[in-house]
Amino acid sequence: MTGGAEHQAHAEQGPGPGAGSEVTLAVIAREWGRIGCVGFGGPPAHIALLRQLCVERRGWISAAEFEDGIAATNLLPGPASTQLAIYTAWRLRGVAGALVGGVCFIVPGLLLILALAALFLAAGTPVWVRGAAAGAGAAVAAVAVHAAWGLVPGSWQRAGTARAARARWIAYALAGGVAAATVGPWLLLLLIAAGLVEVAVRSGTDSTGGRRGAWPLPLAAVAPAAGGLLSLAWVAFKVGALSYGGGFVIIPLMQSDAVNHYHWMTAGQFLNAVALGQITPGPVVQTVAVVGYAAAGVGGGLLAAAVAFAPSFLFVLLGGRHFDRLRSNAHVQAFLTGAGPAVTGAIAGSAVPLALALGHGWQFAVLAAAALWLVVLRRGVVTALLAAGGLGVVAALVGLPVG
Repeated sequence: MTGGAEHQAHAEQGPGPGAGSEVTLAVIAREWGRIGCVGFGGPPAHIALLRQLCVERRGWISAAEFEDGIAATNLLPGPASTQLAIYTAWRLRGVAGALVGGVCFIVPGLLLILALAALFLAAGTPVWVRGAAAGAGAAVAAVAVHAAWGLVPGSWQRAGTARAARARWIAYALAGGVAAATVGPWLLLLLIAAGLVEVAVRSGTDSTGGRRGAWPLPLAAVAPAAGGLLSLAWVAFKVGALSYGGGFVIIPLMQSDAVNHYHWMTAGQFLNAVALGQITPGPVVQTVAVVGYAAAGVGGGLLAAAVAFAPSFLFVLLGGRHFDRLRSNAHVQAFLTGAGPAVTGAIAGSAVPLALALGHGWQFAVLAAAALWLVVLRRGVVTALLAAGGLGVVAALVGLPVG
């Protein structure tokens, strides 16, 4: 058996004997929990910490297998770094390892963000707290542009060098940006359509003829009309199961549901929720826990988080052994070639409704400073949000409006 065939056979068989089989669940709980506590900085930080643990320090997973895991989880909807944490734990101890590792990775950030939600969303909070929230929220639109810009090189390279392919890339990106800025609730339909168009172009088949990738269409188009826990669970499910390209692409849809449709929170409170999702360890998808808290207290926050992260566990547990075939599937690659630039444009376009949610003049000055820090100087997101929060505290203490 050749090396490549041996690697593929091992991946399809799933976890098995070897160095990984000696790792106890207690070790997984401790190490993945530690990463969950210190994983500030989003997916790049999470991936670096997991690589350092699993490949460099312990040698549990080979470098090639780890890179394959990164590539495969980036093909899936939902928070890719969370899925990678679940996948690496699954490689070591199967289903039990995936459950323990995933939960221990998620829970620290979840508990912290719920505690902060209780502080920032409570009635009668001190003025400096409201100022910090208003300041950090003002920087969120700049964070969205920064996130989109970071996706451009890889997505542009995936499109290839052909002039027609690059023209389609630009068209998909522009369509995603316009959709995010104008028709947030229907954004997912545009992302899926872009992927299917690219599949049709590259395969010469009718974009409506294939089954792959078409299933989210009715899910995105239909939603429970009533409020309550069922609606909250539905919103959380869309966040976890349909967020192609990571958490930020779901922001326009979440904003439309939480602010405009169900009125669980104000536009300013939603900005605070997104900011909290950025400054706490874990993925930006944790924002949905703040939405859940606003809708139904601590129980709502826990329900929203459980529903949002459940698809990530299912994708790994049910599909982990098939990740190699997923990566090599030409239709999947074509779909992502079309959906990828649309996602990038959508993340950038989400900055428009986020900026329009600002209510005070001084917040736009903070937004401009954050854009300079992130986009021009290429500095860190966490420091930008903390500095913006500090400026908000100053604004509140000198008497500027923060409500």
